[in-house]
Amino acid sequence: MRRSLIAEGVGTALLLAAVVGSGIMAERLSGGNNAIALLANAIATGAALYPLILSFDGLSGAHFNPAVSLVMAINGELRWRLVLPYALVQTAGAIAGVWLAHLMFDMPILQTSPKLRTGIGQWAGEFVATFGLIMVIECGRRRFPAQLPATVASYIVAAYWFTSSTSFANPAVTIARSLTATFAGIAPENAAAFILAQFAGALASAALFGWLYRNTAGPR
Repeated sequence: MRRSLIAEGVGTALLLAAVVGSGIMAERLSGGNNAIALLANAIATGAALYPLILSFDGLSGAHFNPAVSLVMAINGELRWRLVLPYALVQTAGAIAGVWLAHLMFDMPILQTSPKLRTGIGQWAGEFVATFGLIMVIECGRRRFPAQLPATVASYIVAAYWFTSSTSFANPAVTIARSLTATFAGIAPENAAAFILAQFAGALASAALFGWLYRNTAGPR
C-alpha cells in the first residue's frame, strides 16, 4: 500500500510538471499564437503520459486521477479502502508537480490562476472528456491491454483539441491547475463545477461500458 501510494503521488507530480511546464514553455516560445501553444502543450502532455503509465502501472495501476481510481474500485480492480488515500496522494502529487514546474521556470511557487473557465459549454466539455477517458480505459483493459498506455495518451492529446475545456478530465489535475497563473490554469472558483462534471462523466461512462461488456468474453 505504501509503495502504491508513493508511486501514485510521484507519477501524478511528474504528469503535472509536464502539463504546466510545457504550457509555460509553449506560451514563451509561441509568440502569442495560442493555437501553437495549445498544440505544443497537448503533444508534450501525451508524450509524457505514455511513459509515465508504462513506468508506474506495475506499481500502482498508474491512475494519476481520482475519477479513474473510483471507477477501478467500482470494477473491483482497486480496494475501496484505497480510493480516498489514492485521491489524496494524487492531489498532493499534482500540486507538488505544479510547484516543481514553477521552480524550474524561475517563477513564484505559490500562485492562483485568474483564468476563467465556466459555463455550460466548458462543463459539457469536461463531461465528454472524462466520459471518453473512462471509455478508453474500460474498453482497453478488456480488449487491448498492451496498447492501453498509448491509447490513453493519444486520446488525451486529441481531447485537448476536440473539447471546449481542453480536457482536464481529472479532479486532482483541476485542483492543481487552479494554483498556477500560467497557460494551463483555471480560476479556483471555477474548479468545483469542473470536478462535478468530471465525476459525472466518469460514472456515466463506467455504467454504460460496464453494461455493454457484461457477460461478454473474448474478442469478436
